[in-house]
Amino acid sequence: MTSRATSVRPRPRVVRHLLVGLTVALVATLTPTGTTTPAQAAPTLLSQGRTATASSTENAGTPAAAAVDGNTGTRWSSAFSDPQWLQVDLGARATITQVNLLWEAAHGRAFQLQTSDNGSTWTTIYSTTTSAGGTQNLTVSGAGRYVRMYGTARGTGYGYSLWEFQVYGETGGGTNEPPVTPTDPYNPNLGPNTFVFDPSTPTSTIQSRLNTLFTQQETNQFGPQRYAVLFKPGNYTADVNLGFFTQVAGLGMSPDDVNLNGHVRAEAFWFGGNATQNFWRAAENLSVTLPAGQTVERWAVSQAAPYRRMHLRGAQNQIQLWNGGDGWSSGGLLADTRIDGLVVSGSQQQWYSRNSEFGNGWTGSVWNMVFQGVNGAPAPSFPNPSHTVIPQTPQVREKPFLYVDGTGEYRVFVPALRTNSTGTSWYNKTPAGSSISLSQFFVVQPGTSAATINAALAQGRHLLFTPGVHHVTEPIQVNRADTVVLGLGLATIQADNGAVGMRVADVDGVKVAGLMFEAGTTNSPVLMEVGPSGSSASHASNPTSLHDVFFRIGGPHVGKATNSLTVNSDNVIGDHMWLWRADHAASGVPTGWTLNTADTGLTVNGDNVTMYGLFVEHYQKYQTIWNGNGGRTYFYQNELPYDVPNQAAWMNGSTRGYAAYKVADSVTSHQAFGLGSYSYFNVNPAVVEERSFEVPTNSNVRFTNMVTVSLGGVGTINRVINNAGGTANAANQTVYLTTYP
Repeated sequence: MTSRATSVRPRPRVVRHLLVGLTVALVATLTPTGTTTPAQAAPTLLSQGRTATASSTENAGTPAAAAVDGNTGTRWSSAFSDPQWLQVDLGARATITQVNLLWEAAHGRAFQLQTSDNGSTWTTIYSTTTSAGGTQNLTVSGAGRYVRMYGTARGTGYGYSLWEFQVYGETGGGTNEPPVTPTDPYNPNLGPNTFVFDPSTPTSTIQSRLNTLFTQQETNQFGPQRYAVLFKPGNYTADVNLGFFTQVAGLGMSPDDVNLNGHVRAEAFWFGGNATQNFWRAAENLSVTLPAGQTVERWAVSQAAPYRRMHLRGAQNQIQLWNGGDGWSSGGLLADTRIDGLVVSGSQQQWYSRNSEFGNGWTGSVWNMVFQGVNGAPAPSFPNPSHTVIPQTPQVREKPFLYVDGTGEYRVFVPALRTNSTGTSWYNKTPAGSSISLSQFFVVQPGTSAATINAALAQGRHLLFTPGVHHVTEPIQVNRADTVVLGLGLATIQADNGAVGMRVADVDGVKVAGLMFEAGTTNSPVLMEVGPSGSSASHASNPTSLHDVFFRIGGPHVGKATNSLTVNSDNVIGDHMWLWRADHAASGVPTGWTLNTADTGLTVNGDNVTMYGLFVEHYQKYQTIWNGNGGRTYFYQNELPYDVPNQAAWMNGSTRGYAAYKVADSVTSHQAFGLGSYSYFNVNPAVVEERSFEVPTNSNVRFTNMVTVSLGGVGTINRVINNAGGTANAANQTVYLTTYP
């Protein structure tokens, strides 16, 4: 593969000199055939300074934004392939009368100009196959909010390169722009399912609300209800027992700004003590002081249940990660958290702890326990006990969070990027980062259209999703660098009518946090896409990051999506994600091999992408496909699809089944630590997966500490990685391998 650094090429100096006269040249207008016509009064320039995106960029110095910045000395350039496109979001629908293209020497020979109202369905308003480049001032007739140049054939061996892309016309275009309401940062409308308490709220009122929510949500894993319970700084007495789709969080800058005398706990009594279905709940940004005489806090959870930025006070106390003496639990996250006492994992099957502090350490192990940047972690000892210990976290930012400052203003704190870090971001230190007033956010209520959401984004607003299910029939398009998209109460974006739920442009520093993406009943090609296909800009100094972002295919209804998450941008950070094709569903809702269909959970095409705490389960082909170089995964949990009807239905060419984690043959560098893959082929126990991890054999592609398990001996995993490692089956249910190659 050609290094991207070598693709930056020198530019002919004559082109730069000629650009000095462009301002004068623009007085004249060229028709599409290149003949000069008399200058006329120009309509309004609509595109300058607006959000621009592109199919790709040649390098970080030629971003899409450079083509709409009004500076004829900066440019956008694409990768050296066809097709490519550059589009601009005008912020509102407009009547388009003229488009000026100021080509660099690398121009488009064949291209179209297109308009769209939604950024996905396009109408062509101009087309050519014989462009000679230069400066083209094209008279057109069309309307739309989005305008793009869609190139199908390059005029040189390089890519497409535009000094400026100028769109002229008049706003309006015959439709009304959706209203984008302002947000009062002192009294925001956080929706009917967000409950905010302050120290003056009677304890009985708080506890009554908590009890009502738990009674409703204890077993409600597939209902549409979502809730957030928020505590302003102060001291409270409360027993918070969390059911499904409930988030409890403090509104302080530090977890210690809010102290609950009582509990913040998750139990599994509803399921006979078995916590393997205790999903979709969250505890964040709180400190907890246990009642007198009690020393045990219980957090019996499995996937998508973060215990994040928490402080369990008291060195004599312990937190138990299972129901205590009965049942199993099956994987979770503890991050940016201080436990003064002891962490006891009990029957917890696997767990990922990152950037935390355990005052009295950790005890317990089953299959796959990973500790990264944790002070007080146990000694590395995989596989007996199965402790993988990574001393530092190479690059991460913590999840953004909502808080209330000393004046009563609601703000969102965006933690800074940390490098080679250990311990929490806040305990005995001042958190680094930036703060954004909620006045800069559009607060999204259920029922708000994607068009309104996109209008808010085009106006430079961040997004705060209130608890609920948010249906979209077109993509939410996040185009602006450093945009924050934050969900409360595990807010859910459901992609209906085959739509894509969200697309993030190939820009710096977008943060998406606290959201679940749900497949609708009509198949979507992908639920979330980070960067368009062909993205190539470096975001090393300011990566996009995804925090507590979850995906679900089926469960409340028969859902379908070919891919759940595709990452095309470079340098993206994933901070705790669960991508799940349902293996069980609500009463009366079917699941099965031909019903809730989904090929792949995660596809990574970008380079230098890092995943911390990655859970991908039950997809029908590869669970995870990694095509980019420089990838890193720290902790991976996978269950293969339960419902394979027979071996013939699950063949990858001549290979039995699909790997849980596939690194493409073209990849030359990749690292992964602490990986588990499990089979439970209960529909047909005779089914075999040939291998769980499939990677190129290369000294720079290294996998450390892997485990495969045949759960209860139901089904077979023939090899751990490539042709290495033993067979997991009824006779030998657990197989470990410490290194490959």
